[in-house]
Amino acid sequence: MKYQQLENLECGWKWNYLIKKWKEGETITRHIDSSADAAAVELLRAIEHEPVQVLEWINHHMSMELDNKLKQAIRAKRKRHFNAEQVHTRKKSIDLDYRVWEKLSYRANELGCTLSDAIEYLLSEAQRSEKASEKVNLLKEDLNKLLSD
Repeated sequence: MKYQQLENLECGWKWNYLIKKWKEGETITRHIDSSADAAAVELLRAIEHEPVQVLEWINHHMSMELDNKLKQAIRAKRKRHFNAEQVHTRKKSIDLDYRVWEKLSYRANELGCTLSDAIEYLLSEAQRSEKASEKVNLLKEDLNKLLSD
């Protein structure tokens, strides 16, 4: 396995995931009776800092429909956690307007590359163009000096 499983850390993630789902109004327990459901949720809220008890709670009370979703969420969280340790694998985000993203996406498709590669290409092209423009301006100035003398 590429990413190490850290039980204490992941139990906290699982607890947060379950509480978030509960706050959003989803059913997180397998209990049909509302009083048993409420008691199970209260127990979960009380054991926030008890990793072993969180795992036991999941085994005894969690809804089976939530099992696969929880595993996927924890796998994704684990990957993001370990990727964030190194700068080159850390996820970065930028805020783009839709129309800008659309133009960039179109250009990336034309170039046959990713959005990141397209941005890098466009920046290097702009830099190259700027340098060429500076050289032309310097040549014009030199030519004007020669002609005026």
